[in-house]
Amino acid sequence: RRRRRNVLRAPVFLHPQCLDFKPPFKPQDDLQFCAMYRNFGCCDSAKDKELMAKFYKIMDNFDYYGYASCAGYVQDLLCQECSPYAAHLFDAEDPSTPIRTLPGLCPDYCSQFWLKCRSTITLLSDDPQLAEAEPDQDRFCQHLELEDPDYCYPHLVSNEQLTQNLGRVRADPEGCLQLCLEEIANGLRNPLAMVYANDGTHRFFIAEQVGLVWTYLPDRSKLEKPFLNITKAVLTSPWEGDERGFLGMTFHPNYKYNRKLYVYYSVEIGFDERIRISEFRVSPSDMNVVDHGSERIILEVDEPASNHNGGMVMFADDGYLYIFTGDGGMAGDPFGKYGNSQNKSALLGKVLRIDVDDNDRGPLYRIPSDNPFVHERGARPEVYAYGVRNMWRCSVDRGDPLTKEGKGRIFCGDVGQNKFEEIDIIEKGRNYGWRAKEGFSCYDKKLCTNSSLDDVLPIYAYPHKMGKSVTGGYVYRGCEYPNLNGMYIFGDFMSGRMMSLQENKNTGQWDYHEICMGMGLTCAFPGLINNYYQYIISFAEDEAGELYFMSTGVPSATSPTGVVYKLVDPSRRAPPRQCHYDPLPVRVKSKLIKFKPKEKAAAVTTTLPPTTTKPPRHTRRKNRRKKGKHRSESGSASAAVPQNGVVRLAGDEQGRDDRGRVEIFANGEWGTVCDDLWNTKNAAVVCRQLGFRFALKASKHSEFGEGKSLRILLDDVQCEGTEESLLGCQHTGVGMHNCAHYEDAGVICGNSDYVDA
Repeated sequence: RRRRRNVLRAPVFLHPQCLDFKPPFKPQDDLQFCAMYRNFGCCDSAKDKELMAKFYKIMDNFDYYGYASCAGYVQDLLCQECSPYAAHLFDAEDPSTPIRTLPGLCPDYCSQFWLKCRSTITLLSDDPQLAEAEPDQDRFCQHLELEDPDYCYPHLVSNEQLTQNLGRVRADPEGCLQLCLEEIANGLRNPLAMVYANDGTHRFFIAEQVGLVWTYLPDRSKLEKPFLNITKAVLTSPWEGDERGFLGMTFHPNYKYNRKLYVYYSVEIGFDERIRISEFRVSPSDMNVVDHGSERIILEVDEPASNHNGGMVMFADDGYLYIFTGDGGMAGDPFGKYGNSQNKSALLGKVLRIDVDDNDRGPLYRIPSDNPFVHERGARPEVYAYGVRNMWRCSVDRGDPLTKEGKGRIFCGDVGQNKFEEIDIIEKGRNYGWRAKEGFSCYDKKLCTNSSLDDVLPIYAYPHKMGKSVTGGYVYRGCEYPNLNGMYIFGDFMSGRMMSLQENKNTGQWDYHEICMGMGLTCAFPGLINNYYQYIISFAEDEAGELYFMSTGVPSATSPTGVVYKLVDPSRRAPPRQCHYDPLPVRVKSKLIKFKPKEKAAAVTTTLPPTTTKPPRHTRRKNRRKKGKHRSESGSASAAVPQNGVVRLAGDEQGRDDRGRVEIFANGEWGTVCDDLWNTKNAAVVCRQLGFRFALKASKHSEFGEGKSLRILLDDVQCEGTEESLLGCQHTGVGMHNCAHYEDAGVICGNSDYVDA
């Protein structure tokens, strides 16, 4: 069974959200009117000016005394659109419901406002219900009450639980940082590289281990024709964990002018296995297809074993091509007296640096004159650094967007042997210790005590109880999530653990924080999810610097369970329009495949209370049904007629009995339930009836198909969660509705608090 990583430990009440259903931000320009939200909120200077103009238009209707009495109230109410909790104050968390015209007010404040300034109500709001309630204080203030009193204004301003650390990356009680995800691509076979051409088109190219590379446009649509297809040349297999295959790809820094790219893949020549670095050019007649006849083999290295093939190839800020090779495989680097990694005459277990510019004539590559071992006898001149075991995924730091601090640093994850995984910063001519050391500890004790080792230690290492195969990541330097700036984010392939390091400027050390998927309401934003498939294969940046990772449910080169996710910080975003860019047009000759997200958020769970009501006589085991079929409601002539309020689930394409469209028996017939007001409390009643402990999701919009053969029997259902059946909840009456079957409600139930794949 495929496992997903997600953390849902306890409900969370802190959920800042703006009226556009996105996280708050720090305005670029100072706010003059709603100055209380100048540091963090939901308004930029344009919105601030709009609210100020509305304020003066309202206050022009009052004399001096009216102005003195009510100006403060009017300003407070208008400026709540700028509050970091605007979506809660205006009851707008659900995009399908109408937004309030006035914020939710605490009863004491509402009473004072009504007594002093009720004449402003119709000027502030055009809501006819408010106008109707305006003459009656109790009725008016009840109308402005919120279901969750913690969020009413102005009490939320003084609520420390809601205001503490506002705008910072949230952490759970154990210090795990809470991030969310956005699904970008799916159905991929071990996606292990996602790169961009840096040509202004903002396309991204995703490589599969089998040797296929796909083109994606900025709107996430995929071109039907592959960008590159070298599946016949690539050596790999369907075995889970096979390290051979198409392993890396990068575009030349001057790709816009020379149309060159470089790939790293495994090949079989006779009985020998090799790693190959090749150069290709993009077709002059189609910018989305490689000219497969243009391949030139830049470098080949014999691989003595099938594992530890390295696989990273990239350009650094100096314009040179960097190649990261593994130590040759097996265990303990057993090749020669000191192993391949410590042997500078071998290309395995190294960081190589070569110059591929101006190579159309003459040698395919040249040696940079400042490579560290150019003049060392017996050393390969391509070697830039050595003593590496099997670096899996490296990246170049773009540097701080303002100061450029950190720019050009090369970060790598080096996979360990028996005990430790490590993160290194690559420097010219340095020895990274393997096989003398693994992480900070000795591996080969004789080599480890050699005074000439002169190795550089990792910036971080972690033991195998945390994970057994590091996947190197990136330092976040994107625009959209300012809190993440400077954070190195990486993961572990085996454990699925997501991790981060942040450099401490005072100590020079790197502080560690685990990353968890946001629990409770943390990821309750449109389009966000909070779970991912376990096997983290690779990380990536897009042309704008935003951060992504690729993982899969089955680590096989032939399993189409790979997904690409974008990392999202739900606690703070950049100000509107700050991150805007206009991609250059792409001339498309292939058919486009529109992106359809498949992943679902692990829902906020409602634990069902114990009940004395007996579940239906049938068990879930006996209730299994064939795909697309209803459970039988008629059998032998002696079959019992269902009782009023009995429910069943239908419509799940895989025939699972824990989810489906809700169908209820009432007044002698089966029918469906409309999703108006449908929520987890309603779902809890259904799931408990069916014998489940948890309601994992209240699904809407006929997620499990339309029950067109049945009548709609219930609409506007509102449950407390403890009723014996939906008929015991508030509703418009059996058979009375104002909806259609495309609004059929459903549920996902379970006996554990996560959604199984």
